[in-house]
Formats: sequence, structure tokens, C-alpha cells
Amino acid sequence: MGIKAVDHFDGRFELAPDSEADLLKLLRSPTFCKQVVKECKLAGNTVLEFAGVLFQPVPWSAATKRGMPQEYEKYLDDPDYTVINVPPNFMFQAKIFNPSRLCAIYRRTAGG
Repeated sequence: MGIKAVDHFDGRFELAPDSEADLLKLLRSPTFCKQVVKECKLAGNTVLEFAGVLFQPVPWSAATKRGMPQEYEKYLDDPDYTVINVPPNFMFQAKIFNPSRLCAIYRRTAGG
């Protein structure tokens, strides 16, 4: 059995207001931002701030070879941004079960 590319995947999602507020609080935490700097092996003087962008990873396709909607691919190549998977425990704490995975984009505000 071969690998089958997905022609179209609808990555749109909507979060309940309370769940979204809880998740954003976790993602904006200064402690977590410092942890992302460390885990991503960015320069020690790098300061990250959540850019307010969340997206659902998408299956590989001819149009989405990087596992994300095309409009977000520009952030991968931009040295001023860092893209991470939202930790599963954050999704659980915010009571977000659908979608099961999200990614977040952070802006580098100093150093790095």
C-alpha cells in the first residue's frame, strides 16, 4: 500500500471563547516563552512573544508540502519567527479536544 496525498484538507477551526482564552494565557506565559527559546536552541538573549497566530497542521499534499496551510509557510523561513506545536498538556488544560493538534507562531523580539 502506497502513501496517498490528500487533495484538500479543511484546516479551519473555531475554539470556544473560554478555551481560547485559557490557551492564549498559557501560550503567552513568560515562563513558557523562555522554555521555547531553550527547547528551540535559540540564542540565550532571544525574547519571544506569541504572535497571536494558531493553525491546525495539515496532511502533506502537493500544495502543502510543509504540513501547514500555505499562508503560514512564510513564517518557517523568516528568522524573526518560530513555529511550534502547542503542547498536548496545554490543549488538555484549555479543554480543547477538536482539533487534536495546533501550532503556534512566536515573534522574536530581541537577540537571536
